[in-house]
Amino acid sequence: MTQTFIPGKDAALEDSIARFQQKLLDLGFHIEEASWLNPVPNVWSVHIRDKECALCFTNGKGATKKAALASALGEYFERLSTNYFFADFWLGETVANGPFVHYPNEKWFPLTENDDVPEGLLDARLRAFYDPENELTGSQLIDLQSGNEARGVCGLPFTRQSDNQTVYIPMNIIGNLYVSNGMSAGNTRNEARVQGLSEVFERYVKNRIIAESISLPEIPAEVMARYPAVMESIATLEAEGFPIFAYDGSLGGKYPVICVVLFNPANGTCFASFGAHPDFGVALERTVTELLQGRGLKDLDVFTPPTFDDEEVAEHTNLETHFIDSSGLISWDLFKQDADYPFTDWTFSGTTEEEFATLMAIFAAEDKEVYIADYEHLGVYACRIIVPGMSDIYPAEDLWLANNNMGSHLRETLLSLPGSAWNKEDYLNLIEQLDEEGFDDFTRVRELLGLATGADNGWYTLRVGELKAMLALAGGDLEQALIWTEWTMEFNSSVFSPARANYYRCLQTLLLLSQEDTRQPLQYLNAFIKMYGAEAVEAASAALSGEAAFYGLPAVDHDLQAFPAHQSLLKAYDKLQRAKAAYWSK
Repeated sequence: MTQTFIPGKDAALEDSIARFQQKLLDLGFHIEEASWLNPVPNVWSVHIRDKECALCFTNGKGATKKAALASALGEYFERLSTNYFFADFWLGETVANGPFVHYPNEKWFPLTENDDVPEGLLDARLRAFYDPENELTGSQLIDLQSGNEARGVCGLPFTRQSDNQTVYIPMNIIGNLYVSNGMSAGNTRNEARVQGLSEVFERYVKNRIIAESISLPEIPAEVMARYPAVMESIATLEAEGFPIFAYDGSLGGKYPVICVVLFNPANGTCFASFGAHPDFGVALERTVTELLQGRGLKDLDVFTPPTFDDEEVAEHTNLETHFIDSSGLISWDLFKQDADYPFTDWTFSGTTEEEFATLMAIFAAEDKEVYIADYEHLGVYACRIIVPGMSDIYPAEDLWLANNNMGSHLRETLLSLPGSAWNKEDYLNLIEQLDEEGFDDFTRVRELLGLATGADNGWYTLRVGELKAMLALAGGDLEQALIWTEWTMEFNSSVFSPARANYYRCLQTLLLLSQEDTRQPLQYLNAFIKMYGAEAVEAASAALSGEAAFYGLPAVDHDLQAFPAHQSLLKAYDKLQRAKAAYWSK
């Protein structure tokens, strides 16, 4: 068999692919390659997924087909090893009360009487970073996955790199502030760590460049000429009508970062891609392949025009958009003729062991502490790296403002609504409670509760605003029901099935008619049936009477059997739990 070695990897691509695929089969995961893209020469991307659980999927990119597949499989192990596939979901009572929820080496810290953050969690530096005013409570740190207040706060062990001490960091903080940043898998421990650290630099420097509207130096033609495969990809893009800028993003040789920007003159938009690696050539290739990961040339019309509004560019929501899909705003200043830094022909490359030491030295020079959790329980090296002040995707204030556990206490109540028979005022009180607790009307209820509902029922598209319409109907407040029904039609109908959109048109008409004292509803029944269909008229009438206000929401039992998508997720998690138990029991 041919052996293909590429810079930055400690094994041949063929060996990595074969090993990763076999390990997945051994663990009981059946992965398929769902789609391939090769829009320009030397740029490949692939989408892989679990045949039995569509929520478990990754994308890979590379200069060759094998490199892209190895990348996707590596990311799959990264997300399995760190439990990231399950980060947005409640794992149910069985897992919440099992021997362990996340890993056998987790530690639980019971809540205190005064609800302070329990002793033994975090170190002094982390406490000062996350909670400078000492206002954080223990109950704010209950993890979404278990929601088990009786058990307390779950802390995961990380090694503080400055002195190799173990520090327990709440799973809640990891999930809320760091999401997928700093996670990696590789052929060796150092390879995985170098990749994870590089990703931290990439996103930190990207945010600085965008937020501060920094003007970057172009990479000179003679330097670009060293990388003919990259040049061929860029030349093809430019021939297709997409001008390309390739920039040194190292900020004067300080960080191993590259930036490549694509212009789309057809609609006046641009898209900035960033990549990082100690090897200049690897960073450049990653940046160009990232530009087109999961995108064909016809998909390059969804970005935004550059702007002179520096404040809007620097807003945290814009930086979050860049993290999610890179479709945020970019300042025209990025492209200024006179750069804020000189071009540096940098290199930080060596063996992966040397590269790890080099990257750690940069963090040390910035006085940034690095915390690493290494994982080998799936037979593949993986890690999660946290660098407070550099790798945070969301600000610490989100622990108060947008904590992913905010809706956990409502899960049982909301799931019991279909088929409920409360007093009318109790439904209206729940609307007040949603307002008092500050839930955004646009929030999807399934995300608030941590549920994988599948797309075939009303729970999938249900937002808090639509829920308020249903509660108002159940509570007999038709004026309020009309307000929220019209809100729903304005803000949510674009994602509705035709049948659901039709139901809401019918419901709005019946609600408007209910305000007309002089008109007799029966006079219009025939016309309504012809316009909306008998089924919609019947459903809307039942909602109006309060008899069946929760249209399209199936009743959900305690073990969530009504949601096959959630069941498939729990089955996938059970495979992981068994692998963890076996590894830690050795």
